[in-house]
Amino acid sequence: MSGRWKYQLKYGMFWGIFMTVFMTLFEIKEKPLAEQLASRDFYVRAGGFLAMGIFVLGYMGWKEKLKRSDKQ
Repeated sequence: MSGRWKYQLKYGMFWGIFMTVFMTLFEIKEKPLAEQLASRDFYVRAGGFLAMGIFVLGYMGWKEKLKRSDKQ
């Protein structure tokens, strides 16, 4: 696996997991945790956060990393 994909996966998965946990805790007042984990929407949202983190934010982060390394 190339360095780019390793970076994107590490960066994107961290962001996706963080956002999933944050949104779950944010909605815990409205729905209990067990009900959230049992719903299909939770997994769709988690998958969306992970995909967006890996493919969008990870790619943008990689491009910024390349720009920083080129300037030095």
